Amino acid sequence: MAPSQEILKKLAHCATQCDMCADACLDEKEVQKLVKCIRLDRDCAKICNITASLIASGSDHAERMVKECEYFCRMCAKECDKHDMEHCQQCAKACRECEVACQNYSGVRV
Repeated sequence: MAPSQEILKKLAHCATQCDMCADACLDEKEVQKLVKCIRLDRDCAKICNITASLIASGSDHAERMVKECEYFCRMCAKECDKHDMEHCQQCAKACRECEVACQNYSGVRV
């Protein structure tokens, strides 16, 4: 798989896991304790989707956005790691994998 295809795959998976985690958090009993997690999930999903779009379209701004995405993935993983629920653990895993993909991104066009 080409390097750009790999990061696109990781970005899509991370965005999906973040969306699913945020939704699952809303169904938890003590949802108030998960507000920070939900907000980070939403932000991370958005930035992953935007980053993927910029990479796919060959944008000159893709590399800058990849760095921001790396940051959000790291922050989201840290927050999700604080919670024992399976959905948070799956999200944290996807975020860490996406963070690594962002670190390894070389700006190669699709």
